[in-house]
Amino acid sequence: MNPALLDDPELQAIAGRLDSPDAEVRRIAVMDLGDLADEAHTPLLVAALRDEAPTVRAAAALALETMENQPAVEGLAQALDDPDAQVREAAAHSLGELKDPASAAWLLPHAGAGPARVRAAVLRALRELRVPASAAPALAVLQEASSADDAIGAVALRREAIGVLGYLKHAAALPALAALAVSDPVDEIRRAAVGALAFAAGDTDASGALETALRDASWQVREEAATALGKLQQPAAAAALLVALDDAYWQVRLRAARSLGRLRSTEGVAPLLAALSHSISNLRKEAALALGEIGDAAALPGLEHAAHDPDPEVRKSVRLAIAQIGARPATSHGA
Repeated sequence: MNPALLDDPELQAIAGRLDSPDAEVRRIAVMDLGDLADEAHTPLLVAALRDEAPTVRAAAALALETMENQPAVEGLAQALDDPDAQVREAAAHSLGELKDPASAAWLLPHAGAGPARVRAAVLRALRELRVPASAAPALAVLQEASSADDAIGAVALRREAIGVLGYLKHAAALPALAALAVSDPVDEIRRAAVGALAFAAGDTDASGALETALRDASWQVREEAATALGKLQQPAAAAALLVALDDAYWQVRLRAARSLGRLRSTEGVAPLLAALSHSISNLRKEAALALGEIGDAAALPGLEHAAHDPDPEVRKSVRLAIAQIGARPATSHGA
């Protein structure tokens, strides 16, 4: 018997269920073992990776996501070759959670072939590891012809490939990401590509694609574009963001307000002051914070009026904005 079980009745009971002829009993025992989150139990979970039932092996792979030790990593690496796709997907997920750089060598060969959902899990794990070598298989995914087979998995695969390229700040991917941001037929993919373009500071093509995305039919894509334009830190984006302040969706307006604050655009002062009267308190709060970031003293009268807002969070943001403006030199009016 494993020494870890000798003086622990709870573990002894779990170990007994791991030998049950019923696969469902074994699966639940594995999950219970994982809930204990004790690295001393790693050998029991690694052994469960060899169970005859795929459901038990998948549960063991997921349970190993908190076991930060070499036997766990090696066991999960071997599970990447499991004949069952669900087990391979679970193993890739846990390797990503463990964030062991050595896992990249095992994950990379599985990024290019196999079921879409498994490849998506592999790319998600590689994204967490930020391994430069993962850029090549991620780009290859974006170049693959779309297929109607496993549509949900295919979308997940492309989304994870975009995530890898975004996390890596992979400059060579910018043209492909810009194209996806404005023309992909799937809203989720356009939104992911827009988010990935946020790393492209100084790139005019990225800025142009994001400004186009501000007119997207999907408000979630427009919302992401408004956020990304602020991250690019390009003053010229202020004009497009000012238009976005009139978007039909307040969520887009909120992100546009935040980005105008990041850009410290004095052109945004008047519309942001107007937003202090919006019916949505979150937007009023964000407008106040943006005015504080811009730092234009011309906003003080409007902010002082908003100091009596019925929402305490808005009042707090207004106080912060007034303090920010007061702390700046009188000649400072933002960029």
